[in-house]
Amino acid sequence: MTAATTAREYLPAMADPRLLPFYDRFSRFLGARDAHWRLLVQAGIEPGTRVLEVGCGTGNLTILAAQAEPAAVVTGIDPDPGAIARANRKARAAGVQVTHRHGFAEDLPLGDGSVDRVLSSFMLHHVAAADRVTALREARRVLAPGGRLHVVDIDRGEVVPLARVLSRIAAGHLRGHGGEGHGHGHGHGQAAGRGEGPDVAALLAEAGFGRVVRLGAGDSRLGGFTFWRAERDA
Repeated sequence: MTAATTAREYLPAMADPRLLPFYDRFSRFLGARDAHWRLLVQAGIEPGTRVLEVGCGTGNLTILAAQAEPAAVVTGIDPDPGAIARANRKARAAGVQVTHRHGFAEDLPLGDGSVDRVLSSFMLHHVAAADRVTALREARRVLAPGGRLHVVDIDRGEVVPLARVLSRIAAGHLRGHGGEGHGHGHGHGQAAGRGEGPDVAALLAEAGFGRVVRLGAGDSRLGGFTFWRAERDA
């Protein structure tokens, strides 16, 4: 990881770093845990499977993966050092072996073909539109031949971006504590108004994945979401 990478701007795991302690409560409010379980079942993690979550936040999915299959090798990457520190504390408290590292979706600090599964949970629609294909190409690069990327993300229909929801929460919370509040969110996206989720199937194809399969859908307080599986050719 280069100095340029560590200096890159990012959006924190919550709308403001001071709200990070509320992240897990907010995640539960959105119903993320059920989506995480479905994603793990679809990923088919087995003993020895090398798993990477891109945009791991405070480690909810990585810890769940390690609890579900303790013999898997689980790593999480996130650009927010505060979220990484919290994820590491949670993993120690849970008694699971998980590696959480600082890094960016567009420049993963892992070698070519070094993992068997890449997980992306409600992360892609917060990556800047111009960087999404780059992020997915990085996911393909680190996958071993025959490896799979599993994505759950907001549908293409109209949604309220998480960054906007969090910025509103931050504005109200920080005004009550003498602050001004400012628009940030988890990942790299912009705290814009309503918009469309990414065309995940098209992005995966452009990133060079061979077989792309839609595995199902669900609903959240941010809108509908869809599960995808993309395979790297053997």
